[in-house]
Amino acid sequence: MANRIPKLTRRAVEALKANGADTVYWDGELTGFGVRVRKSGRKNYVLQTRVRGKLRWFTIGQHGPVTPDEARVAALEILAQAKAGVDPRDADAKRKAEPVMAELGRRFLEEYVPTHCKPSTQGEYRRSVELFIDPAIGEMRIAEVERKDIAKLHFDLRDKPYQANRTLGVLSKMFSLAEVWGLRSDGSNPCRHVKRYKENKRERFLSPEETERLGEVLREAKSEMPSAVAALRLLLLTGCRLSEIQFLRWEYVKDDCIELPDAKTGGRIVPLGPEARAVLADLPREDGNPWVILGKLPGTHLTDLQRPWRRIRARAGLEDVRIHDLRHSYASRALALGESLTMIGKLLGHTQVQTMTCS
Repeated sequence: MANRIPKLTRRAVEALKANGADTVYWDGELTGFGVRVRKSGRKNYVLQTRVRGKLRWFTIGQHGPVTPDEARVAALEILAQAKAGVDPRDADAKRKAEPVMAELGRRFLEEYVPTHCKPSTQGEYRRSVELFIDPAIGEMRIAEVERKDIAKLHFDLRDKPYQANRTLGVLSKMFSLAEVWGLRSDGSNPCRHVKRYKENKRERFLSPEETERLGEVLREAKSEMPSAVAALRLLLLTGCRLSEIQFLRWEYVKDDCIELPDAKTGGRIVPLGPEARAVLADLPREDGNPWVILGKLPGTHLTDLQRPWRRIRARAGLEDVRIHDLRHSYASRALALGESLTMIGKLLGHTQVQTMTCS
């Protein structure tokens, strides 16, 4: 080979100048290893060798981002594969064809979630995938994700322990499905042994004075946002979960109760007091629309209660109160009226009394 240099070192490579034509300078120690100097002055490390009897050229990387020593190590790896009869370009093409995490996320949301999860859970899973998983590891190959990658993602969300743990749970389910779908080997779930953060359960109850203040704001906002106000009143008066009111259908509403066929813990009956019945009686009905809480478009239900709730709680001076706290407040009022924990648990649809004020 012409243009041979005793050894390609950083100093030797940087001393090479463009000469008006693309020129390869070969390393004197490793046969087939060299650096190509383009007419533009750009320098790339290359390797020439035979693979299964055919002469092949490989571009290893650009000088600068890649050092001569790094390029030499990469060249040795390619030579080892070539000696074994493996064309590294075939292996690289196969790797590039392997699906990435963003594709697993899409399949998870399209094939698994709609069939196996309730609407509220679907939204939570989509949020985890699109806001936290895809930006962090969406471009990684599914088969190449390791426990250290999951641990880093989880650690990066440490200031949001609840979200960190929910995202870890979503990832664990995604990797379990990846095994079922043949995208990872059995028992390779990288979420195993990643320790969840401790979550401090937050309980917030409305005092009688706060409840009165909220009621006044709801009355004032009724003409402005009727569906949202009705939904919030029903949450206060029934102790239902947000999804149970948001997706409530008229066929579930009876004279003195709501019959929920598929609540979080199974079908259950929610008693309706006079105030709740009055709210329902005051609601408009739309022909062909089965939903109790109407959306903006014909045939739809209200999809976003968080935004109107933020406006209402600000007017009432209750910025630290979440929608879920209305359910806590319902349980608190029932307890104050003398109901037993067992009865309150039944009213809230809990299977265990211990979870009464937590979900």
